[in-house]
Amino acid sequence: MSVETAQFRVRLATSEADRLGAQRLRYRVFVEELGGDGPLVDHAQRFERDEFDDVNDHLVLIDTRRDEAALDHVVGAYRLLRGDRAAAFGRFYCDAEYDLAPLRATGRPLLELGRSCVHVDYRGGPGMLLLWNGLAEYVLRNGVEIMFGVASFHGTDAAALKVPLSWLHHHHLAPPHLRVRALPPHAQPMDLMPAEALDRREAMQAMPALIKAYLRLGGFVGQGAFIDHAFNTTDVCLVMDTAAMSARHKGFYVRKAGGQQ
Repeated sequence: MSVETAQFRVRLATSEADRLGAQRLRYRVFVEELGGDGPLVDHAQRFERDEFDDVNDHLVLIDTRRDEAALDHVVGAYRLLRGDRAAAFGRFYCDAEYDLAPLRATGRPLLELGRSCVHVDYRGGPGMLLLWNGLAEYVLRNGVEIMFGVASFHGTDAAALKVPLSWLHHHHLAPPHLRVRALPPHAQPMDLMPAEALDRREAMQAMPALIKAYLRLGGFVGQGAFIDHAFNTTDVCLVMDTAAMSARHKGFYVRKAGGQQ
């Protein structure tokens, strides 16, 4: 699979340079920008990596003008873990933060989305849209029916995030049959304010762009947030049922995938 423009190419990582480029980009974003860390992070070589990297597909956004050998050619990345691979590996990444039993109980094809990032110089441009185009093709080609993954607010002070967290709880909570729950001891209730005290504009202004993108595709959130101290984030679990998407949402996927053959 491949999506191309005059400057960019989106495809699955096919070489060690692609994978290292994605890990270098993740280091820039999750470690240098957001202050994250982890047991397998290579600070000396500046690679953000973990034990899930070998079982995921890595969707990469490549600036074709950049030098692949310098590992700066990957300017956007997404990590994709299909349910069959997670079952063989033993778990999803999200299993450490959320009880995913409701999703497994559906018996439907699952896809976990993670480590989404775009280089700071490419934000606000077409990069994220191109990654979504590639994701749309991947979802259709693999028959995925439920997508999910954690998306993050910067920082671990839930009180400072009470407006957007409460908005998500009151307006975008997943239906019971898909409602994953944050795991203790780091679970954080999201209903920090009553619904009538919330202002939509204020909530949306405080909402990360990736979460807003998921919501526009008809995404829901699980019960509770998860405080991830290692990554210095407050995480919410987004769940998207492709069968329940509105005609408008499905049209987005069909149009994007249809133009990528």
